[in-house]
Amino acid sequence: MPLTTKAVKIRLRSINNTKKITRAMEMVSAAKMRKTTRAVLSSRPYATNAWQLLMRLVKVVSDKNHPLIFQRSEVKSIAIVLVTANRGLCGGFNQQVINVATKQMEYFKNKYKDVNIEWISLGKKGAEYLARNKYNLAYDYEKADVINDISSISAVAKSLMNDYLNKKYDLISLVYTDFKSSLIQKPKVKTILPLSMEYDDDLGSVSGQVEKEEMVNEEVGEYLFEPSADKLLNDLLPKFLEVQIYQALLESNASEHSARMMAMKNASSSASDMINDLTLTFNQLRQASITREIAEISGGRAALGL
Repeated sequence: MPLTTKAVKIRLRSINNTKKITRAMEMVSAAKMRKTTRAVLSSRPYATNAWQLLMRLVKVVSDKNHPLIFQRSEVKSIAIVLVTANRGLCGGFNQQVINVATKQMEYFKNKYKDVNIEWISLGKKGAEYLARNKYNLAYDYEKADVINDISSISAVAKSLMNDYLNKKYDLISLVYTDFKSSLIQKPKVKTILPLSMEYDDDLGSVSGQVEKEEMVNEEVGEYLFEPSADKLLNDLLPKFLEVQIYQALLESNASEHSARMMAMKNASSSASDMINDLTLTFNQLRQASITREIAEISGGRAALGL
């Protein structure tokens, strides 16, 4: 069916309305992105210093086999914590982190024979995917759109720690999206239990602030502990677990809003291109209609001998 000027007008009106929506969503996401970026950058020095403090403490404590640090020789049950967004319209943000999580699941199945893998979701999109594909979803925690302080994830951290200490899980991995810049977000897998004493180049680190060699090879001085170093370690390790989960959620939120801002920006650009193409088509159809009418009038005059 050939296009008419009326049909093109309807499509132009529809695309213009869509462009207004995507433009508004782009501006909202940009504002949220700036806010979440400030939060993630301001929390990174704290996470880095917490890791440094823990490293120094672990070197001097007498209990090297703390249950939150000790690597279990046999892994029978694993939990994968998947951090996604609550909403879509953010490009490939959700699908990318889900793909990394499913690849990690396959890796665990190949590495540990007859291992039982359960999923824990933080974010509605991840929970929907896991339920739709009939994965073993153990917990579906509600993820707040705005994370104001670390207390918002304390219950999640405490639940994970209790399940690990009770040997429900022998290993817990966290899959989230690490924020690099407004243009680059990188899905990442991190083992959070047992707590890793290895340097993390991403989570909780500040680029250029502290060199890896300095942090790992730093000489440990003599410290006086009040109370004992072992008691201090028992109190700090759960807090450090909270810091890691909190930092991962901040990184994921900043990545989500950056991805949504870019997706809406691309959608607005595509709408502008479509509007330009349809405007050209409309002008061509209108010109063809005018030319056809002039030809009909001229033909009529000629037929009448005028």
